[in-house]
Amino acid sequence: MALDQSFVGRTYPPTAPYEVGREKIREFAEAVGESNPVYTDPEAAKEFGHPDVIAPPTFVFSITFRDAGQVVRDPQLGLDYSRVVHGDQKFAYSRPVRAGDRLTVTSTIEAVKSMAGNDILDIRGEVHDEAGEHVVTAWTKLVARAAEEA
Repeated sequence: MALDQSFVGRTYPPTAPYEVGREKIREFAEAVGESNPVYTDPEAAKEFGHPDVIAPPTFVFSITFRDAGQVVRDPQLGLDYSRVVHGDQKFAYSRPVRAGDRLTVTSTIEAVKSMAGNDILDIRGEVHDEAGEHVVTAWTKLVARAAEEA
């Protein structure tokens, strides 16, 4: 079943704030093999002009993808999540994510397409800090594979 095209432009409510912790950043940096000390050592981060450790660029995916769940679980959209694969991800930062940030995400459906029987969904997640300042925009492309023929 094709996704509902009328959902293009639909924006979902912002998430509750997510508090970014030093330990979460350290764990993520280790998991992805990042050894830059600005991700684990507050003093090293301060030497580079940051108030605390900063997160590796892809850290924010864990926050924005969780919010994209609002879109994915919307029964009116018609997305069969059992057939979904992650198609693409990109980020545009205003500033790095820092330990101590309290971030909210607002997701908007930017595009709904069908190609070769597959449904393609583009979701933009706008991430803001507690003061309402923009931190990063994340774009996620999800592909719902076509149902297999019997």
